[in-house]
Amino acid sequence: MSTAEPPSAPSGTEVVPEVVPPAVREIAEGYAFAGPALDLGAVLLNGTAYRDAQVRIPLGVLNRHGLVAGATGTGKTKTLQLIAEQLSAQGVPVFLADIKGDVSGISAPGAPGERTAARAAEVGQDWSAQGCPTEFYALGGLGTGIPIRATVTSFGPLLLAKVLDLNETQESSLGLVFHYADRNGLELYDLKDLTAVITFLTSPEGKEELKGIGGLSAATAGVILRSLTMLENEGAGAFFGEPEFDTAELLRTAPDGRGLVSALELPAVQDRPRLFSTFLMWLLADLYQELPEVGDLDKPKLVFFFDEAHLLFSGASKAFREAITQTVRLIRSKGVGIFFVTQTPKDVPAEVLAQLGNRVQHALRAFTPDDAKALKATVSTFPRSSYDLSEVLTSLGTGEAVVTVLSERGAPTPVAATRLRAPRSLMGPVEPAALRAAVDASPLAARYRDAIDRESAYEKLAARAARPEPAPVPEPVPESVPAGEPAAPRPAPEPRRRSEAGSGEGAGDGGGLLGSLLSNPTLKSFARSAGTQLGREISRSLFGTSRRRR
Repeated sequence: MSTAEPPSAPSGTEVVPEVVPPAVREIAEGYAFAGPALDLGAVLLNGTAYRDAQVRIPLGVLNRHGLVAGATGTGKTKTLQLIAEQLSAQGVPVFLADIKGDVSGISAPGAPGERTAARAAEVGQDWSAQGCPTEFYALGGLGTGIPIRATVTSFGPLLLAKVLDLNETQESSLGLVFHYADRNGLELYDLKDLTAVITFLTSPEGKEELKGIGGLSAATAGVILRSLTMLENEGAGAFFGEPEFDTAELLRTAPDGRGLVSALELPAVQDRPRLFSTFLMWLLADLYQELPEVGDLDKPKLVFFFDEAHLLFSGASKAFREAITQTVRLIRSKGVGIFFVTQTPKDVPAEVLAQLGNRVQHALRAFTPDDAKALKATVSTFPRSSYDLSEVLTSLGTGEAVVTVLSERGAPTPVAATRLRAPRSLMGPVEPAALRAAVDASPLAARYRDAIDRESAYEKLAARAARPEPAPVPEPVPESVPAGEPAAPRPAPEPRRRSEAGSGEGAGDGGGLLGSLLSNPTLKSFARSAGTQLGREISRSLFGTSRRRR
């Protein structure tokens, strides 16, 4: 899919636009939308493309999500480009998660040629070369792009627990760690901060400070620390830290009004799906949290494309899959659309697949019994049509697909075998030098390129441990008492002042421990933020991320 040439048409195909069969005309009527729409291609019947019968997607239904699927080499990535560049032209920002690194060419004009001209003539396309305004990103600087980082504090205990696949007890303990760190001014910017706090809380001194608000067992702490080590070994250590990426950057448009394409290059993490899923969950959670409810708009605020989605779900925890399902269901009301790009629909969990209103299905192969089973399952998910989909899906050429989308009324359109248009941008990666030049010229480079390691929990706890122990105060030597005389009674000891984290009676008039806690200004601030979070529990219980300070 990284070839610089457009998909080829099957040999011997005739284009007969003047005479449109009734079956083709009926299909085309289902795609004759009144409002703005994206052009996919021309209806295909018995090997003939009818350029007067256009297949389109209404711009207003892109927040109902979609799926682009098909076997390797059938043209999925080019379809992604075709849709993304038209969204950009309509002023809609686009996010591309590109694991293989072969869609960077969307930033550059395509190369004209005979095959491009032939395809354009076949499908009625007025083709001209044009690239899209593009920003290139990389997780934590693992690549050429602008680094994307998040702080552990922003990520939050609930979301981190989902990524680490912790059970309820371990998740509760992780929440206690965040609670303690927040209350004691221990900033959790990166993974070493979180590790330092957990290690401290299992020490004798730390255990003493947790009395009264719960404890952290050594066994639970060990599980969390091992999970954090695994996550860091997968490359997530570079992702957590500062400066934290502001997801509002993804919503920008270029000076000429076109939507900005944000391309996240992920070839370095293809074999580390935990890292990719971590980023995805935080990014969607942060956007969901920050964006207002808008319902159905004339056009979406942002459209996501997740290429090679099977890597997204492969090895993902049950909690992660549930979070994605809920995210897909809820985030469309924020004006965000999500498209999954993968090999077969079975790569996407059924509960997620049910949320995807727009389908572009490229060719499937049926070489093995498992392939045949997948083909049958795929056919069953399409609306009824005059096509023999089992035959059509195995005979489609490169750059052809079976399409059904939601109409402007929200009803499925007729199933349409389609010869797709050629992208106007470069079909293949840009040169590394051009990619580096684009990143260097970005106004975001100075803001995000260099990592910042401010004083935080790790440094504070290290300084605390380095302080010398106070010298013990010697016991006073009692005066000798003459025989037969009673010893003078010892004065009653001063009541020991308990730490606010301790248990037992509190000082002051505030009702024991409760009064002591409520008189603590730090805890008051925490309680206010906790109360605010509880107020958002219905909409945020999936994510648990902290509200961004913009």
